Amino acid sequence: MTRPTPPRTTPSSPTTPRTTPPRPTDITTPFPELTPLARTTIRLHPRSGAPTPTDSSLGGPLLWPAQEPWPTCPDHTGPWHLGRAPEDIHQERRILREAWSRPRTPDEDLLTPDERTTLDRIGEATRIPQDGPLPLIPVLQLYAADAPDLPRPPGTDLLQLLWCPFDHDEDYLPAAELRWRTTADVTDPLTPTPRPAVIGNDEYLPEPCLLHPETVTEYPAPHELPASLADRIHAWEDQTGFHYQYDLSVAPGTKAAGHAPWSFSDPFPMACAECGAPVKPLLTLDGNEWDGGSGSWRPVEDAGYTGHHVDGPACETRLSFGRGYCMQIYVCTASYHHPHVQNMQ
Repeated sequence: MTRPTPPRTTPSSPTTPRTTPPRPTDITTPFPELTPLARTTIRLHPRSGAPTPTDSSLGGPLLWPAQEPWPTCPDHTGPWHLGRAPEDIHQERRILREAWSRPRTPDEDLLTPDERTTLDRIGEATRIPQDGPLPLIPVLQLYAADAPDLPRPPGTDLLQLLWCPFDHDEDYLPAAELRWRTTADVTDPLTPTPRPAVIGNDEYLPEPCLLHPETVTEYPAPHELPASLADRIHAWEDQTGFHYQYDLSVAPGTKAAGHAPWSFSDPFPMACAECGAPVKPLLTLDGNEWDGGSGSWRPVEDAGYTGHHVDGPACETRLSFGRGYCMQIYVCTASYHHPHVQNMQ
C-alpha cells in the first residue's frame, strides 16, 4: 500500500518574497557587446524557516523514495569520527543568535554564565561513534514549480543536493551528490531520512531555510571578458563611479544557473570527466547573500538590515567555504547524468 505524495502549494512559502533592486545602470548601453553574454540566474534567497519535504529548501528534509537507498560517504565508514553532533552545532547557533539579538550595555558580556557553560561543553570536537557508512546530509531541494527557469533533464521537476559534512582532500570541499527527480514518481516517501551522528566541518551543516527563488539577469565576471573590453569597462568605472564586478555583473549569494562568480583565480578550462564535453554552472552555494562590496544586490525587503551578525538575513544558512568563498557545481552540457564538477571561488 503506497502513500501518496503530500500536495504542494506554489510558492513553497507564505513568507515575504525577495526582490532584487534594479541595477544602478544598464551596462549594455555603454557596452552593447555585453548583450549576447547575458544569462538568467535564479537567486534562491534562503531565509530561516521550517521547511517540509514538499518545500523548496536549503538544509530542509528531502522528498525521497522509500525504496531508494540513502547515499553515504565511502570515505567515512566509522566506527567513529572526530567532529561534533549536529544538534550541538544547531544549539550553539541558537544561543549565539539569541545573544546577539539582546540589548546590552557596552560593558555587558555577550553571553550569560549558563550560555557560556553550555558553549564550553558542546563546542569542542570529540570522537563520536558512527554505525556504518556516514549518511550524506540534505543540503538543497529546488522544485521546478518554484523556479520554472531551472535547467534540468527532460521530464524532471525536482533537483536535490546532498553532501558529506567533512572536508575531502581533492578540493577541500564536501563531496556532493546530485539527484534529479519527477515528483509524481515518489509515491512512498521515506520518513524520517537518515542523518549522520557526527559533522566534521561545522560550516558544511546548513540551517533549515525556505527558498524564495527569483530570476534576474547577470553578465560575465570581468575575469571572463576579453582583455580589451575589460580595460574599457575599467576606464568607464573611473569616469562614472559605477562598479561592474560588484554591482553589474554576477549576482552574489546562493543561486542556480547563470554565470560563475570567479574571484581569487582567473577562469580555467573545465570539462566533463566522462565525455570531455564543456560544463556549465548549475549551483553556487554562498554563505553570504551580499556583502560590503555587493550591497546593491541586497533585496528590497531587507533594506533596513546593514549588519552581518549571525542573526541577519544575509547569512542565515551558516554555510562557509574556505575563507568565505563560494562552492560551485557544474554539470556536463552533453548529459545532466554525467558526474558533476566542483570548484571553489
